[in-house]
Amino acid sequence: MKLRVDLSHSPYDLVVEKGCLSQVGDWVAGLWGKQKITIITDNHVGGLYAEKVKLRLEAAGFEAHVFDFLEGEASKTLTTANKAYEFLIKAGMTRSDGIIALGGGVVGDLAGFVASTYMRGIHFLQIPTSLTAQVDSSIGGKTGVNTPWAKNIVGTFAQPDGVLIDPDTLKTLGKRELIEGMGEVVKYGLIDDLELWQELQTMSGSKESILEHAESIIYHSCNVKRKIVVEDEFEGGVRMYLNFGHTIGHAIEQTAGYGKVMHGEAVAIGMVQIAKVAEKKGLMLQGISQEIANMCTKFGLPTDFEPWDVDKLYQALSHDKKARGKDIKIVLVPEIGQASITQIPLTEMKDYLVK
Repeated sequence: MKLRVDLSHSPYDLVVEKGCLSQVGDWVAGLWGKQKITIITDNHVGGLYAEKVKLRLEAAGFEAHVFDFLEGEASKTLTTANKAYEFLIKAGMTRSDGIIALGGGVVGDLAGFVASTYMRGIHFLQIPTSLTAQVDSSIGGKTGVNTPWAKNIVGTFAQPDGVLIDPDTLKTLGKRELIEGMGEVVKYGLIDDLELWQELQTMSGSKESILEHAESIIYHSCNVKRKIVVEDEFEGGVRMYLNFGHTIGHAIEQTAGYGKVMHGEAVAIGMVQIAKVAEKKGLMLQGISQEIANMCTKFGLPTDFEPWDVDKLYQALSHDKKARGKDIKIVLVPEIGQASITQIPLTEMKDYLVK
């Protein structure tokens, strides 16, 4: 299955197909001329797939190199980016060469950032291998690294030349890593896709059910993100819908320490928390927060986090990219399948953090 991200300046395709990783050489050859390629990955994903991808690229006539780094959110930093720049320079990478991001969201964000800044920008491709990356972070051109003060606060908008999504790679994920991605899938059903929400309702919530439905839920999620990105590439309006649960979620990730609460887990907690308070304020239909919590619980996603420190969360949240001066924009779901944006004073966000 293919989906077209039909941006006027840089359109590209998302390929969603079981087993398509085995055709990676032909896929890249159909997009790029013969050149040097550096595969950027982490040590875990690299051990599973990097050599296979490298050999298929070489069989297709490319010169391929592999740069890997220690897996985990803690590696998504400027320090790791600097190591990647050094590797690219020593490999003789020029502006005519390209990067392939092979891995989960951390790899995709970091590799995209490196590609968009090395020599003021070289082209790149995304091959996401985690559910979170396949349904969300590999699509739309957001790149970034973390700092001690905020998640993804340093980054760029840079679109890939293509995204290759093989649901079979999900079979090598641990149970927690697979379930974590369902936080983003649940979000897509809530903000835009009733059909996806209904499919999630029919699923048992087991790891096996996720793998069985993987191709469908990935396709639905990608289609929502594709539509929104085409309408609002640089997050001036409706693209903010994609941040439902993320404002509080990012604050949880930061205060817990990157990697202790996974991204999709934090998004799940953030969605439930903001919905509970929005219901009390009359901004969302009564009962939605419980529906969200029930869906998250069914798939094994957390709906709470301890220790819950309002002051620390608010401090982290005040650095959120959606903050504008003394105001911040938050995303709500007035009813399932629809999203809205509300601007409130930043100080009012404390209300949304109170249990």
